[in-house]
Amino acid sequence: MSQASAPAWRDRLGLIALLAVAAPLAVLVIVAPLDLTGQWLFAAGVIAPLMLMLRRPSRRTTVIICVVSVMVSTRYIFWRATQTLEFDHFSGLLLGGGLFLAELFAWFIHLLGIFQTVWPLRRPPVALEGDDRDLPTVDVYIPTYNESLSVVRTTVFAAMAMDYPPDKLRVYLLDDGRRPEFRRFAQSAGCGYLTRGDNLHAKAGNLNAALPRTRGELICIFDCDHVATRAFLQMTAGWFQRDPRLALLQTPHHFYSLDPVQRNLPHGESLPGEGELFYDVVQDGNDLWNATFFCGSCAIIRRSSLEEVGGFAGETVTEDAHTALKLQRRGWRSAYINIRLSAGLATERLALHIGQRARWARGMTQLLRLDNPLTGRGLSLSQRLCYLNAMLHFQFPLPRIVFLTSPLAYLLAGQNVIHAPAALIFAYALPHLFGALIVTNRLQSHRRGLFWSEIYETLLAFHLLRPTLETLIDPRRGKFNVTAKGGTIEKGYFDYRSVLPHIITAGLLVVGVFVGVGRLIWGSAEVGTLVLNTAWSIFSLLLLSAAIMVARETQQLRNDVRVKARIPVTVYFDDGRTIEAMTEDASTGGLSIRLPPGLRVNETGVTDVDIHTGGAELILPVRTIAVDDGVARLSFETLTLHQQRRLGVAIMGRSDAWQTADQRSNLSAGAAA
Repeated sequence: MSQASAPAWRDRLGLIALLAVAAPLAVLVIVAPLDLTGQWLFAAGVIAPLMLMLRRPSRRTTVIICVVSVMVSTRYIFWRATQTLEFDHFSGLLLGGGLFLAELFAWFIHLLGIFQTVWPLRRPPVALEGDDRDLPTVDVYIPTYNESLSVVRTTVFAAMAMDYPPDKLRVYLLDDGRRPEFRRFAQSAGCGYLTRGDNLHAKAGNLNAALPRTRGELICIFDCDHVATRAFLQMTAGWFQRDPRLALLQTPHHFYSLDPVQRNLPHGESLPGEGELFYDVVQDGNDLWNATFFCGSCAIIRRSSLEEVGGFAGETVTEDAHTALKLQRRGWRSAYINIRLSAGLATERLALHIGQRARWARGMTQLLRLDNPLTGRGLSLSQRLCYLNAMLHFQFPLPRIVFLTSPLAYLLAGQNVIHAPAALIFAYALPHLFGALIVTNRLQSHRRGLFWSEIYETLLAFHLLRPTLETLIDPRRGKFNVTAKGGTIEKGYFDYRSVLPHIITAGLLVVGVFVGVGRLIWGSAEVGTLVLNTAWSIFSLLLLSAAIMVARETQQLRNDVRVKARIPVTVYFDDGRTIEAMTEDASTGGLSIRLPPGLRVNETGVTDVDIHTGGAELILPVRTIAVDDGVARLSFETLTLHQQRRLGVAIMGRSDAWQTADQRSNLSAGAAA
């Protein structure tokens, strides 16, 4: 053995010795029976150190917290399985057994989630190498079906403006709607226009139809509402030069408009978007295990890898994840760069939001049935577990409904679903729940507030139950549906149909609490058990109430979403004055400008605005809508196609338009490398 390899062997032996000591200790922690006093002491001995460890930000501490959480959660499940399952009749088996299976599902998903995200890779971008002639050729695909041209136009302009050698970049509008106005727009804009005679396999078929008609070495895909920044290819394409076996590079889906939860809840705009957990946490974790998911947009795929697997997968309604799975089965590698290099539109209305998630749930369930990651060749164990977690996650509707309604068994029917004293249930459940919350907060950080996962699942559970169960039984059912984007809401209303199951369930829980209190007064209820189920019901009511509030759709009249943007401008007035100012928000339809203090402006004072883009001047005619508290709200007058192109790039395509402080740091690290 060489001297250089000796330390490595010592480290391995040390790790083996540590595991040899720790494994029996972990088993003892999980299976050791304790009475009520002993279990409360155990709970205190777990919670106190966890709270102390929260002050230490290191990754090693995070791993320790996760290990402790797994042990105490497994202890709770072991106790439930061995001490609390008593079924004297069928209803007890149905209710008590159903709750235990729901807890078992949640415990397994918790373990898979920790494995998937405990050590995120956080891959930096790498610079392109060589002269322009050495760079790979890129075809940009923008698939569309029934979306409006006003949505698609900005996406096309931004794609054509990406910083990349013009002779190496070709943009194609893939119009499955076969609309003459789209053909005319593509001709006037100077991009390619491709269509086909049918709509077989929906989006996957649209993309596959374009493959033999284009020649680029790399295929860059943007949904028709996802606007690329100029730096997109600069930050991503270099990885394909560095790694010849890299098939897929995915970037985040960032949304510059609010989703229904953010828009409809009071102060909801301050909440992270629903997708931020997946794109800021899960995908970075997947990247460590070479299990990055293709998400259908804002991604690059190597043409040769697609040709090897027969193109984009059309067997399921989630062609994106299925395509990535096929590529990884063939030994191709995947990558994820967590930098916001594009932005799109979120679903405007709750009903559309639910429909989109139902399609995702159906598609991932189809994958579970038709191309199960646990079977077949080509995947590593870690890849199988990452895909399994994603597919099982969408089976949450039935367990979530069980958790919401289980207190009703005791409150309305007097049946215990957990056969143990209430105090002992508290003693076992408290460290389990506390540990899970600590891990969730630690791994998800600002990407998802505590309990928001429960609220999102509650909002969707009743609607996703049918498509998931149907697809488990018959995976061939269902078809691809395009999610409408870019609409308006003329008048606010309450979408009671989307939350009718939530209202009924909330009503039953309220009745259950009153009935339970009545039974206590009449002497037929045990105090501890009643307190446990009442507290459980109140928590369920809080989740249901938040979900119901989302159904209050607020008015949305603007066709163009305004985004927060500080862009330097020169403002021209009708009396000949000019001033330098900064925008507060902007869109392709207008902008708001903060005027200097003390400046007096009448309602028609501003005539033109020069938006500073770092290149040639961009002077656009505007109409003054209002001037309030030193802010001038302006709308653009009729613009030429050339002006529209430059305006869209200036507002939506700036290289740092959507980056967070963490992502700027990641970008700097990549530049240094």
